[in-house]
Amino acid sequence: MALNESYPLPMKVPCLLTLLLVVFSASCASSSHRGEPSETNFVFFLVDDLGWTDIGSFGSSFYDTPNVDRLAASGQRFTNAYAACPVCSPTRASIMAGKYPARMATTDYFGAAQPGGWRRNTKHLPAAYEDRLAHDEVTIAEALKESGYATFFAGKWHLGPESHWPETQGFDVNRGGITRGGPYGGERYFSPYGNPRLEDGPAGEHLPARLAAETVQFIQANRDGPFLAYLSFYSVHTPLMAREDLKEKYKARKAERGLKPEWGEEGARKVRLVQEHAVYGGMVEAMDAAVGVVLDALERLNLTEETVVIFMSDNGGLSTSEGHPTSNLPLRAGKGWIYEGGIREPMVIRWPGVTEPGSVCSESVTSTDFYPTMLEMAGLPLRPEQHMDGVSLVRLLEGGEAPHREAIYWHYPHYGNQGSAPAGAVRAGDWKLIEWYEDGALELYDLSRDIGEAQDLSSEHPELARALHAKLVAWRVETGARMSSENPSFDPEKRVAR
Repeated sequence: MALNESYPLPMKVPCLLTLLLVVFSASCASSSHRGEPSETNFVFFLVDDLGWTDIGSFGSSFYDTPNVDRLAASGQRFTNAYAACPVCSPTRASIMAGKYPARMATTDYFGAAQPGGWRRNTKHLPAAYEDRLAHDEVTIAEALKESGYATFFAGKWHLGPESHWPETQGFDVNRGGITRGGPYGGERYFSPYGNPRLEDGPAGEHLPARLAAETVQFIQANRDGPFLAYLSFYSVHTPLMAREDLKEKYKARKAERGLKPEWGEEGARKVRLVQEHAVYGGMVEAMDAAVGVVLDALERLNLTEETVVIFMSDNGGLSTSEGHPTSNLPLRAGKGWIYEGGIREPMVIRWPGVTEPGSVCSESVTSTDFYPTMLEMAGLPLRPEQHMDGVSLVRLLEGGEAPHREAIYWHYPHYGNQGSAPAGAVRAGDWKLIEWYEDGALELYDLSRDIGEAQDLSSEHPELARALHAKLVAWRVETGARMSSENPSFDPEKRVAR
């Protein structure tokens, strides 16, 4: 049976704009933005481990994020935006290359144990993965640089050893991008940083503020454009550390509201159900303040109308491990899991003169889409041989129809640190299928009615489950996805919680 014969995938309303605005925006884009790369600058904010509801405009009532909220109010907010993986490095590689991690074999965070060194008593061995972004990939920074863009990177890189740091992947300037996945040198989130690509500031200087200052300095020096300023925060990744004043602010807020920790269960792990972590609140607000510094600089330098601003996270919020600092409700689970809490992200794009301020788009999009979108925004030729797993979102940003896409896929053949097991998933329309690789178990969810993935419908709709599973398997074959395998050393009598 064809996928859409008995279970037609519902049509989506592309974006909440009127027909008049659709026609007007498309006309403006055609006449004022395309084919003029010298007039299109890019500021890309990528936050680490930020959950879907960690932003006020995406539902948080505990964390203060006025600057991201004003960005959302002046741009377009995407409510079904996805990271390509539930952990960081694979998603970061997908943005740079426009390809699914499975195609590049960059499927786990770089530094995770490979199968040859696996010591955990798990039913499977994780798949082998590549621990660097290959130089054969033409990154979005390289593509823009070839067309005359000045390119800048600040913050977390985590895409390989020094031979593969940002300056080898198309960035003219690198401020802080190294092998490590967190700020683990020196005083960590405070100077001295112990980072070979970021000079120490005054003692106690806060890392998010420093990265914002470096970004502003680059923008000022390259204000005549075109430029790409890519601010990739270490925030809000562990270690959980906040400015003392912000920590005290959120401790007081927690007390005023009478908030206390509440817990649920996800597999063998406990999962946080309430946003009330004071240190994490301070980390979120400091990140937001850094975003504000950059947005204010664009206004001060009269660059707002010439600059596309993108905001995104690399995976879901950390809710089942390492301090459990946030809750992703109404989504299920969090970082490291293939459930929505691990992969759905807060995403905003502001394209002045094109995106309708305050508009909302409910189409499903993913991190591979940024590459072709940015090229088209800049009036540059697309590179389908490179960004083969991304589709341009320009029509959506103009208020038009969604680009054709049959499905979005995920492949995580690993045991993360957050309690999950090797799995893959596919979303087609409102339907999402998950396959657990240890035993082949399938779960099916209708996200239009069950965003929290509480009701598995695979037994009610077995034909649909089989059809979606066939698509997932065919996609893995097409991308050459590496799979987890049975662990010959596994002892079921000694099995412990993942």
